[in-house]
Amino acid sequence: MRVVRSADLRSLRPIPVETMMHRRPLSIAAGLLVALATTAQQKAPFTYSDMLMLDRIGGLAVDPAGTTALFSARATDMEANRGVSTLWMKDLADLKKPEVKVPAGEGGAGDIQWSGDRSGFYFLSARGDAGLTQVWKADAPGKAAEQITFLPLDVQAYRVAPDGSGLVVALAVFPECDDAIACTVERMQAQEGVKSTGQVYDRIFMRHWDTWKDGTRNHLYYLSLKEPNAQPVPLMSGFDGDVPSKPFGGNEDFAIGKDGRTVYFSARVAGRTEPWSTNFDLYSVPVTGGAPKNLTASNPAWDASPVISPDGTKLAYKAMKRPGYEADRFQLKVMDLATGAVSDVATTWDRSAASLAWSRDGKSLLVTADDIGKHRLFRIDLKTSTVTPLSTDAHMDAFAETPKGFVFQKSGLSGPAQLYASAPKSKLIDQGATVLSQVNASLKDKAFGAYEQFSFPGWNNETVYGYVLKPANYVEGKKYPVAFLIHGGPQGSFGDSWSYRWNPQTYAGQGFAVVMIDFHGSTGYGQAFTDAINEHWGDLPLEDLQKGLAFALGKYPFLDGGNVAALGASYGGYMINWIAGVWNEPFKALVSHCGIFDTRAMGYSTEELWFTDWENGGSVFTKPANYEQFNPLLHAEKWRVPMLVIHGDKDFRVPLMQGIGSFTACQAKGIESKYLRFPDENHWVLKPQNSMQWHAEVFGWLEKHIGGGR
Repeated sequence: MRVVRSADLRSLRPIPVETMMHRRPLSIAAGLLVALATTAQQKAPFTYSDMLMLDRIGGLAVDPAGTTALFSARATDMEANRGVSTLWMKDLADLKKPEVKVPAGEGGAGDIQWSGDRSGFYFLSARGDAGLTQVWKADAPGKAAEQITFLPLDVQAYRVAPDGSGLVVALAVFPECDDAIACTVERMQAQEGVKSTGQVYDRIFMRHWDTWKDGTRNHLYYLSLKEPNAQPVPLMSGFDGDVPSKPFGGNEDFAIGKDGRTVYFSARVAGRTEPWSTNFDLYSVPVTGGAPKNLTASNPAWDASPVISPDGTKLAYKAMKRPGYEADRFQLKVMDLATGAVSDVATTWDRSAASLAWSRDGKSLLVTADDIGKHRLFRIDLKTSTVTPLSTDAHMDAFAETPKGFVFQKSGLSGPAQLYASAPKSKLIDQGATVLSQVNASLKDKAFGAYEQFSFPGWNNETVYGYVLKPANYVEGKKYPVAFLIHGGPQGSFGDSWSYRWNPQTYAGQGFAVVMIDFHGSTGYGQAFTDAINEHWGDLPLEDLQKGLAFALGKYPFLDGGNVAALGASYGGYMINWIAGVWNEPFKALVSHCGIFDTRAMGYSTEELWFTDWENGGSVFTKPANYEQFNPLLHAEKWRVPMLVIHGDKDFRVPLMQGIGSFTACQAKGIESKYLRFPDENHWVLKPQNSMQWHAEVFGWLEKHIGGGR
């Protein structure tokens, strides 16, 4: 279940996030951290409170000439219990100049886009008098911005036409209305005076992620910027579907043709099959409106991320083959817009494409993908399908090709994202790159844990990879308690990446060593490796985890095998509940966050039924025995290890009763246990104050049962 499409991930995966590699056992960054650990013993360890207060870099946008980069930085307002985003500008013509904050005002700023006609840049902000999120424009960095759209609804996402002639915006409207915008406003105003709270549904996909559905759909509208007082033109009238897709879609779900006359989008027709369907198709529609044309009707699986070639003649996109399987490999395709002919690209490359862009010369595609515990950038030649790595390790967060090379954002286990410029003529853009931003400069005064990637023979004697992380200010010869982190998804990865939730460095800062295993089902090791977990949630990955922990304990003498705790969220939380009954010998404490306790109940109470149906080989109504094969509930009589259970009331992916079930089992058996409830959180813990409490409870639980702490 992906939580974001990077991500992310879209269902049970930690982003990441929403999340999402080569055979070098010790990365360059890890080597630097080893040096730090030996030369700066007195530095204060990096902690979870440090993490929560970091500025989070994102939203890279480089102007067409490659002279200016804009990015966003989200600061944490702990008192207000929220994040606040601001814009920053970096002069690429003079790299010695520090980045400059762009005046923003109230309402925040994000989703930066440069105009193709070089007339300035656009962004989304809620700074206007109405408090609605609208599109704003600044003629140049540092200049006062002006509001461009004055719509009565929030702009969910937008795109600027390449020639600057117009915008395509997404609005949440009631699709059955003739004038959907006006109708939506009227209904919202009418609802304000209604005191009854009952809601009636006639479809089971009545809630999604953390929101009960209200009948609206995200629909696209075209707004001319050349005509004064131009009215938005509906591009999806009567279409029963969302663009962007909910809950995590963005403007990667649609594109505007080079001539500004046609819009291309990826969407799934909802109907009554939405809970089971992953059939997103690509559509085209003129900016003047009309019925959208389905361009990929022949593929019953997922078609996504339309991107127009520099010359405007071709459309690159990603496509899966297997309907109902959201973790299938995203294959690359290119469509000739004149003829409709589609060609496959790099069919033998056994990686699933994440972000996608054209090279400046239109001769290749630039693609990120998980790869052996890392998230790397690749160039794929369209004539030969040759795949060339452009980055080495860690996690490529964002990139832009300029006339002088690449500007990119990269993060990893060694630290959060920073902005970089590649060295001239560099084949691997992150080698010898220049750091362009000084965001979070205070981290130089913090001690981090050195990390190393390792491999071992796992299930079926196949090679499986993992990471080990030393505590901050590691002392040679000392043994440290172990936090055994298990990733979610299950088609995900705990690799060389940075997270603001499950961050291994926060454990290192509290005095714990960390072990993470990319078991069968993880991404980045070939599609067969990912597929291996289908209908095998409790055996193949369990064997990898068992062998991986044993291997790490045998290889790294600083790991204290007598003091080990296992922690996981989502599928990782399921695995905690599973091992609590079938493999609890090594552990002194467990932490299960939003974990599945009863797989059968999960099969009829979650919202994205395509996930449970695929993972179990059928629905809970037609294949009930499949759901019982690896059901933690059936082994609860063997639970004995103290467990901290965490759940959010608004988690509709793994419904609330799953967490309560785990806690009830512990309490009924007299097992030491706690239940941490967040009434205002979903599958993740997002509010800063709640995150602070989450970390305090988790680390307090570990310190009590396995030691450690600072």
